[in-house]
Amino acid sequence: MFDIKILIDEPAKQVATIQAVAAIEAIIQPQDAWGYQTIIELLAQDSIDLLVVYQIDKVVSYCLYQVVFEQAEILRIGTHPDYQRQGIASRIFARLNKALEANQVESLLLEVRADNTSAIALYEQQGLAVIHTRKGYYQIPHRPAIDALIMQRIYV
Repeated sequence: MFDIKILIDEPAKQVATIQAVAAIEAIIQPQDAWGYQTIIELLAQDSIDLLVVYQIDKVVSYCLYQVVFEQAEILRIGTHPDYQRQGIASRIFARLNKALEANQVESLLLEVRADNTSAIALYEQQGLAVIHTRKGYYQIPHRPAIDALIMQRIYV
């Protein structure tokens, strides 16, 4: 039903895929979505890859991540609201973990808003644990600041 792939090199398909990822970003992270140009610039770096989940030809989820030597970091991960709660993120993690282990990555980091309880539960289920809190990191106009949690999974 769902197919997970590393971003395809075919230019026309790549443009459409990145536009779809940016569109999902705009829906799920309206305060600080990364647009098409930001994603393109990030993907120009050799250390950054994009996993994309398709349902037929439609992009429904993605994971933008970076690997530098023995450490990986999830920069962005998201699923279109119409496809959430279907186990897609868990499948992304399974694919990502396999790739990271094959590349001898020792740890995986990510940052999450402290009020994003469903994401935190998913990350804990995937073996990540909170290792640090950035107090008041997320500044939202007319609302109290929200902490950022730094989570990590160790592979070795």
